[in-house]
Amino acid sequence: MKTHASILRSAPGKFESADLELEGPRSGEITVKLAASGLCHSDDHMATGDIPAGTYPLCGGHEGSGVVTDVGPETPGFEVGDHVVFTFVPSCGRCRWCAAGMQNLCDLGANMMVGSRFEDTSSYRMTLDGQPVGQMCGISTFSEFTTVSVNSAVTVPKEVPLVPLCLLGCGVGTGWGSAVNAAQVQAGQTVVVMGIGGIGTSAVQGAAHAGATNVIAVDPVAFKRESAMEFGATHSASTMEEASELASHFTNGQGPDSVIVTVGVTTADHVGQAVAAVRKAGTVVVTGAGKAELSQVPINLLELTMAQKKIVGALFGAASPFTSIPWLTQMYTNGRLKLDEMITKRYSLDEVAQGYEDMHAGTIIRGIVEFDR
Repeated sequence: MKTHASILRSAPGKFESADLELEGPRSGEITVKLAASGLCHSDDHMATGDIPAGTYPLCGGHEGSGVVTDVGPETPGFEVGDHVVFTFVPSCGRCRWCAAGMQNLCDLGANMMVGSRFEDTSSYRMTLDGQPVGQMCGISTFSEFTTVSVNSAVTVPKEVPLVPLCLLGCGVGTGWGSAVNAAQVQAGQTVVVMGIGGIGTSAVQGAAHAGATNVIAVDPVAFKRESAMEFGATHSASTMEEASELASHFTNGQGPDSVIVTVGVTTADHVGQAVAAVRKAGTVVVTGAGKAELSQVPINLLELTMAQKKIVGALFGAASPFTSIPWLTQMYTNGRLKLDEMITKRYSLDEVAQGYEDMHAGTIIRGIVEFDR
């Protein structure tokens, strides 16, 4: 079948519209009509080349929701008409990591950026003029229809609005989990969130839900600092210097219990500032992505050892998507998780490039592609 999509032909490059050929589902796969897709910064990293893709052209998008239109043979557990949220990290349920409750580290993720099927790097489901088109994280939510592995789709209740649920596929789960799972925020603590986009806003919500007394949102953009206050931040700062002073005031000079780094383009300096700010035995969570080749971070090793500070990475919020997505859906249904309020602007599929221009301009928290606009 034909599907209208937004693709990158190379990197550096910009997203542009194209009509692709989409293959139907094989065993263990489903075809989905998209309802909405989030404009996550990770796709922009693919456009700039900071994170290289394995296949070009690449059909972007990895944060989406939709309705199942076709189910492959011998594919139990799914029916036409099911509502699903995609998880950008596949989960097989059988490898060591899935068995240990760490689905976000599933071995299938090794080929996540190739653009092919996870188990067969020569097998593709999208083509353009006979040429294979890579699928971002194996799902490609910048497309009217997509064919994906069931390892990348989580069913959700049909009575819950599908459009806001698209954010659970990456940004919200990643940010919320970075606070609750990776930083292990506890009641009464002081938390600094550095970078207030979609993921940072979700980290603010997670820290507030966990009971942090002080949640300090850090961003140079005034609009984002103001927005953070609507999602649970108690204070805001334009720089880490300001945030460190605030946290020191709240903690009798000790510093924040945790610093969560969710900057869109994370640099070595961001991580270094976070480590310098956090208290003894505190935790720095590095969630934001930077250039793939970045490997040197300015950290005082003696301080790291003597103050027993911790630096941890967080992929999908250190969560298991097949558990966290249903939980977060229930929280949204119960009014305890803000999703609609995070959506600053809605775009058509042909406006993906404009959406990323707006993101760089700092005028949106989270933009989405809404397919029925």
